[in-house]
Amino acid sequence: MENLQIPENYSSPLTIRETEVAIKEVKDHFERALAKSLHLTRVSAPLFVRPESGLNDNLNGVERPVSFGVKEQNDREVEIVHSLAKWKRYALKRYEFHSGEGLYTDMSAIRRDEDTDNIHSIYVDQWDWEKVISKEERNMETLEYTVNKVYSALKETEQFMARRYNYIEAFLPDEITFITAQELETMYPDKTPKEREYRFAKAKGAIFIKQIGKTLASGEKHDGRAPDYDDWELNGDIIVYYPVLDIALELSSMGIRVDEEALLRQLKAAGCEDRIELDFQKALLAGELPYTVGGGIGQSRICMYYLRKAHIGEVQSSVWPEEILEYAAAHNLNLL
Repeated sequence: MENLQIPENYSSPLTIRETEVAIKEVKDHFERALAKSLHLTRVSAPLFVRPESGLNDNLNGVERPVSFGVKEQNDREVEIVHSLAKWKRYALKRYEFHSGEGLYTDMSAIRRDEDTDNIHSIYVDQWDWEKVISKEERNMETLEYTVNKVYSALKETEQFMARRYNYIEAFLPDEITFITAQELETMYPDKTPKEREYRFAKAKGAIFIKQIGKTLASGEKHDGRAPDYDDWELNGDIIVYYPVLDIALELSSMGIRVDEEALLRQLKAAGCEDRIELDFQKALLAGELPYTVGGGIGQSRICMYYLRKAHIGEVQSSVWPEEILEYAAAHNLNLL
């Protein structure tokens, strides 16, 4: 219960049925805005992959994937994806996308080890997107340009929802503020990474924290990142201030993906050099995959944000501890 936060006198202006209508409006509008902004084509994507493929996202390296045996294949094991960070890069090659072109897809995942609270669920739904770039475009300028494109779609969607529903006030700033994880640590040396995010996001409204995954001057990391998809020098998170809960809310994690050099460097730093023998990593080191930029954008997160909901369970159907269900029902939280 200590992870559950209920704003004082909270009550959503929307009924459950009205919420379901509004969720579709958010998703439809943002999906179109994102595809237009980044020149993306929608594709189908897998719900599960084989462990030996190396395609699953290892997240922080400790989360256990949900797996099962396939009966008609002698119970050969497959894993529910954590995200499609690596699969998308493989798909761009297979589907013959070229530089400047990209794809996006609906991704559903189960994260069984998630600690749930107002913004975390064991069910994850996001738009996974990926775009081909040239090797010369693997730089900070490309990253910031792409972040601004994603942010423009986020801002446009908020303005659309504010016009549709009179209780929604558009409060995203005109521009997103960029800062590195090291600059943030230097600014708030006595704060935790989450406290730094909160303070800076509240001051600026919308921020992009760059270079997440590598070790900072303190010897700590701002946050964990798998070593074999984002380049830790060219990645980051889009975070907004969310006044309903008075928190910093991460909406997207994205970055320019590793090239051959960055992959080897980061696998060594993470003590994961054994992954070199996996299919995806071998293909990347052999120069068989395109250079890309990509990310994930939480579908339930942005629905929660735009509809000014207090709990992610108000915009997605998941499972929750019994005490959470009872407490929510007593405090005007309509969990789906």
